[in-house]
Amino acid sequence: MVPYASTIFSEMSALAVQTGATIFSEMSALAVQTGAVNLGQGFPDAEGPGFLVEAACRAVREGHNQYAPRAGIPELRRAIADHQRRYYDLEVDPDSQVVVTVGATEAIAAAILALVAPGDEVVTFEPFYDSYPAMVARAGGVLRTVRLRFPDHALDESALAAAFSDRTRVVLLNTPHNPTGKVFTADELAVVADLARRHDAWIVTDEVYEHLVLDGPGHVPMATLPEAADRTLTVSSAGKTFSMTGWKVGWATGPAELVAATLAVKQWLTFTASGPFQYAVADGLTHGDEWYDTLVAELRARRDQLLDGLAAAGIPTNHPAATYFAIADLSGLGVRRALAQLPEFARERGVVGVPVSAFHTGEAVEETGSLVRLAFCKSPELLAEGLERLARPGA
Repeated sequence: MVPYASTIFSEMSALAVQTGATIFSEMSALAVQTGAVNLGQGFPDAEGPGFLVEAACRAVREGHNQYAPRAGIPELRRAIADHQRRYYDLEVDPDSQVVVTVGATEAIAAAILALVAPGDEVVTFEPFYDSYPAMVARAGGVLRTVRLRFPDHALDESALAAAFSDRTRVVLLNTPHNPTGKVFTADELAVVADLARRHDAWIVTDEVYEHLVLDGPGHVPMATLPEAADRTLTVSSAGKTFSMTGWKVGWATGPAELVAATLAVKQWLTFTASGPFQYAVADGLTHGDEWYDTLVAELRARRDQLLDGLAAAGIPTNHPAATYFAIADLSGLGVRRALAQLPEFARERGVVGVPVSAFHTGEAVEETGSLVRLAFCKSPELLAEGLERLARPGA
């Protein structure tokens, strides 16, 4: 039974979750303060496709500047449904199984607030996107995490099974995975789906990097697994797909019950937003694969530039199969506790990344202290400058 939004909010009314600025904001501010190369926050240097910019301008000129419907404009909901059918053979009803949100972050927040009651447990993998624990805590839930260990980030099936209990309410899965760049295989997803079914848990999948797979067989949505389709809410976004992160147009698709619960909370968060951009994204989703192919080729070249440069400098890394990010072990440069050392490192080396320990809990915070996430969705020139600074002897 999905809790009603009003019940959730009344139960949370006495709670106050202490949160500061996100680690991404802190690291970007540090880059500005120190003049360092910012390989931290994951926003591309280049603009997205011109046809999308023109579509947004056209929507503004045509007067689409007032409130959009709370579930999103019909044109975009239909385009999202068509996208799911075209790429994944998934049939979703644009009227009852699609909701447009202010980026994927709002979709995740609304879903967690809708599905998680105080005391419920949420299983997720760590390192994790930093909004996950914040929203679980705000809902009064309990976060249960499973480690993906550097450098291969393999799935530990026994640890995953141990994380489930009779209080598990939601499995929160991110694939392709930020910050590791891991793409979960169909076999790995089947393990997650089987555990979710056995424990009668909902599955919320964050798939914002679905079109940014650089190696391997490609992205497999959890909802394509028959055993998971009736319990999976799929979240994605135009920001990463079209390199328009500031537009904040996301969405969630899935069973009507899950979408309705998400919408019930979403209406009290923002009600609606991004009106003209919704029209532009609807237009963008109707285009073919040319943009995706171009973007993936560029990102693959920049990933390889970063990985090759770090290897030449003797800095160990993982090998991300997707996303914008690689993880580097900076222990050879004297970094043992990146969260505390990065301000000094930025001043001395002139490079900023994001400490991976910020995406961990418990013992893993100390164990991952030398690991830093570096973004390769930057210009070749900026990457070269960052690599040159990291390779300087005795800095």
